Amino acid sequence: MEKNRVLPPISMRGEILQPQDAGYEAACHIYNGMIDKRPAMLVRCADVADVIAAVNYAREEGMLLAIRGGGHSGAGLGMCNDGMVIDLSLMRGIHVDPEARTVLVEGGCTLGDVDHATHAFGLALPGGIISTTGVAGLTLGGGLGYLTRQYGLTIDSLLEADVVLANGHLVKASAQQNPDLFWALRGGGGNFGVVVSFLFRVHPVDNVVAGPMLWPMEDAPEILRWYSNFIKTAPETINGFFAFLMVPPAAPFPEHLHLQKMCGIVWCYTGPPSGAAAALQPARAFKTPALDMVGTLPMPALQSMFDGLYPPGLRWYWKADFVAEMPEEAIAEHVRFGNLLPTMHSSMHLYPINGAAARVGRHDTAWNFRDATWAMVIVGVDPDPRNDEKIMAWARAYWDALHPYAAGGAYVNFMMEEGDQRIRDTYGANYPRLAKVKAQYDPQNLFRVNQNIHPAEREHIFT
Repeated sequence: MEKNRVLPPISMRGEILQPQDAGYEAACHIYNGMIDKRPAMLVRCADVADVIAAVNYAREEGMLLAIRGGGHSGAGLGMCNDGMVIDLSLMRGIHVDPEARTVLVEGGCTLGDVDHATHAFGLALPGGIISTTGVAGLTLGGGLGYLTRQYGLTIDSLLEADVVLANGHLVKASAQQNPDLFWALRGGGGNFGVVVSFLFRVHPVDNVVAGPMLWPMEDAPEILRWYSNFIKTAPETINGFFAFLMVPPAAPFPEHLHLQKMCGIVWCYTGPPSGAAAALQPARAFKTPALDMVGTLPMPALQSMFDGLYPPGLRWYWKADFVAEMPEEAIAEHVRFGNLLPTMHSSMHLYPINGAAARVGRHDTAWNFRDATWAMVIVGVDPDPRNDEKIMAWARAYWDALHPYAAGGAYVNFMMEEGDQRIRDTYGANYPRLAKVKAQYDPQNLFRVNQNIHPAEREHIFT
């Protein structure tokens, strides 16, 4: 779009912010403080009619269009320069049906919003470890979290979605209606339209036995070796992600561990409380943790446990891969770079995606790596822009060293803007079908500020 172009007004109920307006600067802030973008127009939609009006306007005016749900995109893909941002943050309605065990969630909701609503009924939605994460982006990318091994990815609990298409039409996507679109939404990102609401199946999870166990870095080779074997066959009521970390210098961590580099596993056990000790006994028996903070807590407390450590505005650089196996050579590289953690907030996580998530066929949804064991993410994180180069160099070097042992591709929600081939690698054999669905529902690629799937050359469903 040309700069300084005078745009006609939009008729809508929500707020429209432009660079000269009060509140514009604050509204442009996103979770990753390393990314700074300035749209010509930020449209805070109040309802579905506003979304339809905004999509039609962007298409007719030839504006670059970005969609922001919770604003957690590591690559900053909920924001754009000079174009329009459709901001769904005012659309946060939730309805729980405890008898049907479903929850209807509007596109601007965060994971914390959903946890608050569902926990009142002893129910939970699988996905996420930070409560400020947007449900829309989490879901459309696949959705990893503490319940993945027991209940699958977030998309495996998705029953239907209401979507505003590039032509401004509102459609429902489900197994019965627009099934090709429903298939593509489950892992294909924001390529196909603006999802204004999701209907999920939710699961009986109330209090859990959960929290981190930490070990000294010198124990990391043994712990990583043990963990990589244990998690492959552990009961599905046990989830645990492995991490390298620097202990925060604050309560509840004991002072003698402050700022020490350590390895850890953050556990979540959802079975009968009486079985928790036995379920986690193998970890404690293998090597006594230096710090054991596992205890009984409500599921929303676990989901928000790291919110204070990772507030919005920190500067993030992400590198990721899917991982099937953990050979000795890979363990050695992990330990080498774990010892080189550049800042307190920087980390590496291995999220298990076996168990229930692996029982879904790799072509049943757009998510391609159902046969991987983990989604690995390496994050260089710090509040200070003077440390950008340091955290980026560490993350890149770490990824370069581990990539030869990867399964290929990466979880799209853990990717920066890494180019077309990386996206194709991530979707693998599912990419051609995704490109065909894209051609059907967004032939002009209006929705391209994302991990973009290019529309195939073919007939599409509207002209």
